[in-house]
Amino acid sequence: MALSTTVKEIFSTEFNTVLENESASRCLEGFQKGVPPVLAVTDAQGRYLGIVGRRAFFKSRLDLSRTKVKSLITVPPEANLSDSIIRIAKLMVGSGLRQLPVFDKDKLLGFVTDEAVIHTAVNGEWGNNIAESIMTRAPHTMEANRSVGAVLGLMREFGVSHVPIVESGRLVGIVSIKDILESVYLPPKRMGNKDVAGEQIKALGIPAKGIMRSPVITINPQTKLRECEQMMHNHDISCLCVVDSDRLIGVITKLDFLEPISQLETTERRLTIQFSFKDVDTNPEQQKFIMSEFDSFTHRFQEAFQSGSLFVYIKSNRGANMRGGTPMVHCRLQFRTIRGNFYAASEGWGVEPTFKVALDHLERRLLRSKELLAYNSKFAREYLDEMNLP
Repeated sequence: MALSTTVKEIFSTEFNTVLENESASRCLEGFQKGVPPVLAVTDAQGRYLGIVGRRAFFKSRLDLSRTKVKSLITVPPEANLSDSIIRIAKLMVGSGLRQLPVFDKDKLLGFVTDEAVIHTAVNGEWGNNIAESIMTRAPHTMEANRSVGAVLGLMREFGVSHVPIVESGRLVGIVSIKDILESVYLPPKRMGNKDVAGEQIKALGIPAKGIMRSPVITINPQTKLRECEQMMHNHDISCLCVVDSDRLIGVITKLDFLEPISQLETTERRLTIQFSFKDVDTNPEQQKFIMSEFDSFTHRFQEAFQSGSLFVYIKSNRGANMRGGTPMVHCRLQFRTIRGNFYAASEGWGVEPTFKVALDHLERRLLRSKELLAYNSKFAREYLDEMNLP
């Protein structure tokens, strides 16, 4: 793969549209037609306004017959024909969107998808890397007898799109956003004038094993990324479970591919940071605080990790009350390095303290990690002693 591969070479001109004043139920029809799982929204004059994706349906309980498309619109970053796949991966990671509109001047030409970016990347030398190098370790799971509503709540809380389902510690299935969309929202669409909202609530109460996909497509930690992508394509899935000796140790989703692809241009030996905010506004002072904390983090770990990227996902917990005008936020950190991938999270009041707590959790995990101890046990032990960690 040439890093200069551009959008012009990989984007799709096939896409569906929906009018802003149409019922949201029309979106479900568009999602089922086998083109990119996103709809371009236009006004009555045909002018592009934004997009609607599957995730829009999980913001709240929706009566699709009464909800208008315009209330679900997201305005994504726009891709140009000359953009490289690395730039597109950065835009996707930063925006949290997996399909971006492609424009030539003011004309919408089509969409570039995560699948196209990933397929291009793995067909080059980068595709020889193994699953263990990009997988999300220790993924969130759910017991098979827990409700679909509980699975949906976990997805919302941690910003994940797939949840492995276990029974007595054994992997038995997996539930995706698409599965919940089909089980919760599509059946009510066929009910005519019946109680749509009531049926949606009823569907959320069924056990996860009632909608999970089984058997699960699994790989081992040494599977090459090129093979992982091919398996996703062949089985029409967007998540693989990584198992070692029949034990679930990780998952690989499209995001796990996109994050390292977005950093392929990095040639300097340095640590970088990339943000994704959802329903959270930050002011210059908050941004300055976050960068100051990251600079301190970089100073401590630059020598040990040399290069890597810290991905910061911060979203507002809209269901929580404000405290003195300060919102409750959830912060999730993913630190991808040449020595492995590390994760931490925190939830609290306000952006700065929540980010700081999450970063503290991440540092503790780094200092206790076998990767860092293997690099320089004396270096790690000094920090363990300094922080009074066992």
